[in-house]
Amino acid sequence: MSNPIHRNLVEFQVTGDYALFSDPITRVGGEKCTYQVPTYEALKGILSSVYWKPTIVWYIDAVRVMEPIQTEVKGIRPIKYHGGNELAYYTYLKHARYQVRAHFEWNDNRPELAGDRNENKHHCIARRMIEKGGRRDIFLGTRECQGYVEPCAFGEGPGAYDAIPELSFGLMYHGLTYPDEAYSPETKGLITAHFWYPVMKAGVVTFPRPEECPLHKPLRKMEMKVFDRSLDNFTGLAEFGEVM
Repeated sequence: MSNPIHRNLVEFQVTGDYALFSDPITRVGGEKCTYQVPTYEALKGILSSVYWKPTIVWYIDAVRVMEPIQTEVKGIRPIKYHGGNELAYYTYLKHARYQVRAHFEWNDNRPELAGDRNENKHHCIARRMIEKGGRRDIFLGTRECQGYVEPCAFGEGPGAYDAIPELSFGLMYHGLTYPDEAYSPETKGLITAHFWYPVMKAGVVTFPRPEECPLHKPLRKMEMKVFDRSLDNFTGLAEFGEVM
């Protein structure tokens, strides 16, 4: 598993009273139960809410669990798809706090945005948005779990599991690869789910890249949106400089 230190590294802390990190397959309805640690996809979603552009792809390198893993069960009355509501029990993590390390790479699936590949610009904006708490609202897994982002130095301060040499969590959902982030011929034009076996060492879970996960499952076909001047769909991308 490769995890080098990248020059466009960002580090931040995300906190929240509650969190619910689960497999999307279990989100259809009924009971929901959180994983013990954040998923790669959830952390990537948090960082994308802080700062995102189609020119880049965020990669989560590692997460550090800062608080003891505790759960709380709540009775919820979710709205049913066909009207009305029903009683369900959701199992949340409580007092969630994590340190996250991540970096971005250019999205090779978007050559039409090559003119926006200014590493220093994106890195500076991303760090500034972390300092501001993000461009959009932050959620820890689900909409009802509000989160807050702030800068940190990954590894600073005491963590709840610093003294635990190793802790395994079994098979776990890693994330999704959409067509616009496809990394191989097999993932082009598809949504692909990834699964892996996370191990926390001294409180830190080091994530593999999506292509390095041991298990992959194609879910369905999906076409990638292409930004094209002739189609007049560059609206809102004026800050991309040369691509305009």
